[in-house]
Amino acid sequence: MSDSSLKATITSAMKEAMRARDKVRLGAIRLILSEIKRIEVDERIELDEVRVLAVLDKMLKQRRDSITQYEAASRQDLADVEIAEVAVIEGFLPTALTEQEIIELLDGAISTSGAESIRDMGKVMAVLKPQLQGRADVASVSQLVKKRLSN
Repeated sequence: MSDSSLKATITSAMKEAMRARDKVRLGAIRLILSEIKRIEVDERIELDEVRVLAVLDKMLKQRRDSITQYEAASRQDLADVEIAEVAVIEGFLPTALTEQEIIELLDGAISTSGAESIRDMGKVMAVLKPQLQGRADVASVSQLVKKRLSN
């Protein structure tokens, strides 16, 4: 049973949080590991590095949506819990791409896929998505792709 290095890092971080008695960090890490385990059990597979990053990305997006909703409902106490979880999740993601790096990847994806119009957006996103996983917000990059292909 091979463990992805990211998953192993998350597991060792859980042990460190236990030793440090850091309840907030420990809770967030346990949520991450339980989501990974749920997917592994449901699909009967061992998640690889890319899939673990996808899980972290999804959890991050969920937390950010919750923060927006809690703040709109004037529930800062709940928003603070989500903000703390976001900080923990972001700690396991690779460093974010700069805008310039995203544009370079975008230009490369457009030339690789041979995209010429907005109808080719799917081809471009198929090339880009694996490169962006955990390093950039795919939704905002999608907007850049639309802008670039509509010109």
